[in-house]
Formats: sequence, C-alpha cells, structure tokens
Amino acid sequence: MPRKVAVIGTGQTKTKMRRTDVDFPGLVREAVTAALEDAGITMKDVDAVVFGSSPEYFEGVNNPEKWCLDASGGFMKPQFRIHTGGTVGASTGIGGYYHVASGMYDVVLAITGDKLSEGEVQYNLSTVYDPIFGRDMAAGAPSAVAIQASRYMHKYGVTEEQTAIVAVQDRKHAQNNPYAQLQLDITVEDVMKSPPLCTPIKLLDACPASDGAAAMVFASEERAQKLCPRPAWVRAVSAIAESANYTYRDWAENIALIKAAKKCYTECGISNPRKELDACEVYDAFSPQLLIWAECLGICERGEGGKLVESGATSMQGDIPFNPSGGVLSANTIGATAMVRQVEACLQVMNKADQRQVEGAKWALAHGWGGGIQFHTVMVVSSEKP
Repeated sequence: MPRKVAVIGTGQTKTKMRRTDVDFPGLVREAVTAALEDAGITMKDVDAVVFGSSPEYFEGVNNPEKWCLDASGGFMKPQFRIHTGGTVGASTGIGGYYHVASGMYDVVLAITGDKLSEGEVQYNLSTVYDPIFGRDMAAGAPSAVAIQASRYMHKYGVTEEQTAIVAVQDRKHAQNNPYAQLQLDITVEDVMKSPPLCTPIKLLDACPASDGAAAMVFASEERAQKLCPRPAWVRAVSAIAESANYTYRDWAENIALIKAAKKCYTECGISNPRKELDACEVYDAFSPQLLIWAECLGICERGEGGKLVESGATSMQGDIPFNPSGGVLSANTIGATAMVRQVEACLQVMNKADQRQVEGAKWALAHGWGGGIQFHTVMVVSSEKP
C-alpha cells in the first residue's frame, strides 16, 4: 500500500506576459523559495527534487532542468525531470506525490514553470498535429480547441453566449488573485464583440501567454503532521491518455478525463462530486472547455454545461465554485499552469486562499490537459486525513 502523503507548502510567482526582471532560473527560485518558506523548511530538509518543464521550444533553451539546477535546489540531490507537454505541471505534482508515496523519500520538492516570452509557443503547439492528416488545421492550440468547441456546441446546442459567461467569470475571480495576469472587468457583450481567433473562439475566450513558475512540497504522513498544522492530504491522483486520432473520436466527450475522474472518485469514496467537492480548479485555456470539463468530471449531465454556468453554480457564490483563482483564462505559463491548479486546490483545503477562499472548503479537485486534448490528469486533495 502506498504511504499517506500531504502537501505542506506551496509557492507561485506573479505571472505576466513578460517577466523582464528575471531569467528562467530566477522564476524557478522565486517559486522554490516561497514553497519552502510556506512549509517552514529549508533545502536541507528536502530529500529529492522533481523538475517539470514543457517542450524546449517554450523555454528557448535545451535541458532547462540543468540550467535551473542551482535555482531549483537540485544540486547534489536526486533530481527527476518530467516532460508531458501541457499536463507537465500536474504530472510533476503527481510525480512528487509518488516519490513520497513509494517510500523512497520523506520530503520532496516539485517545481515547474515556463518563460513563454522567450520561446516559440504556437509553432511548437502546431507540431502536435499529424504531419499529414493534420497539416491543414495545424494552427496552434486555438484551432484544436475550436474543433472541440464546435463539435460540443453543435452536439448539445450550447451557445457562444453561454461559453462567454466563463470568460467573464474567470476574469472576475482573478481580481481576488494577486498572482493572476488578467484581472479584467468585462461583460458577455465584450466577449462576443472581441476579435475572432478561430471560430467559435474569440480573443476574450482565450488564455494569455505568461511567464511564471510554481512549486509544491510533498511530505510523508509523519513529517506532514510534525511540520504543518493543516496540510492538504492527497486523496487520489490519476493521469490517463487517449489517442489523438482514433476513428470516431468525439472531441466533445473526453474519455481520458472521464476515466481519470472516476478512478479518483472511487479511491476517495466520492459518489456525488457536485455535492462532495467544495471547489474545482480546471485547465480551461479557452472558455468553452470549462463546460466540457464540468460534464466529464460528473458535475453535471452531458450537454448541461451551459445551463450550469448560466445558473451561477460555478461562481464564487455558487454551490460548486470553479477556478476561484481566475483559472487558465487569467494566467497561462503552460509549464506551471496545471501545477497552479493543484496549488490552488491545496490552498483551498488548507484555508490559505485569502480573498479567493471558498468558505469551509474541505475537498478540492485539480485538473490538467495537454497534447491533442488527449492527456488528462486529476488530483483530489482534502483537509481530512485519509
């Protein structure tokens, strides 16, 4: 049986379109320092480091984990690099969890980030597509999600106005988050009038490109109880992938996420996620995706995502707040994005989310996606010890 593991400290940097004040190792060091201080430990207490980074196209440098060795604290310590594209932040957090759950280490630091202002993002994302069959639509992430959104909206009759609610909601939530890049006061009308990127995706439906980093400290049960008065216990993790181009793939129904969520719910004993989860942090790089993810996570029935956000259920005043942090629509470093979802979920159950705190939150879920929208991760954390 794996050991019980908890998150005892988190750190993240302020995200901006360009962090000209620091280089990539500087960003990493900011996040590491914040996480260690939050956990009340130093690098001497850390047994191993898990370092995550996106494709080298994004950082603009080869082997970034070596460039950041001193900044991450990995010098003369076991260091494990993880690279899983858009899910790398979540995969790094899951890797940190398993390093402790396995019994190999008692305290592990997981760190990830990106400086997208110095890389080449959309060109790299275009290489996700099949070089032959996907050549005509290889235009970065917007075209892939436009296909997903078009299929979803056609299948269930969801409107652009309903997806626009997500864009408004996330940016409103971001006004309570000092780390968010886009803290906008916008309306559904503003979203609808914004310039088109790739139908039905418009400018305000899309996430920004950000520079930033995040870090988490994972500890064994014994160390966590000694070091942290209210840790975030990792109750379940899952990472599942489906093929990007299998016959009859339905982009509106992501099998990998459905299975990842069910696996975690089974391990946690969750039978009604809508009632038993207090907050969800999902990877909504584009506004229609929050509706799709909510359905795949079992928060509402298929095709009911539009009605869910219209009802206000996913707002901070609703019964199942989504992205209290402002979500990916308000800050997207790619490398750290999925880990930030885990960090924010942990902050909720640790009661450390400040102005974005969901009152009484005890259970929270973090989601990540990547590749051709076929990689999905889920982590469920709780203030309640398993």
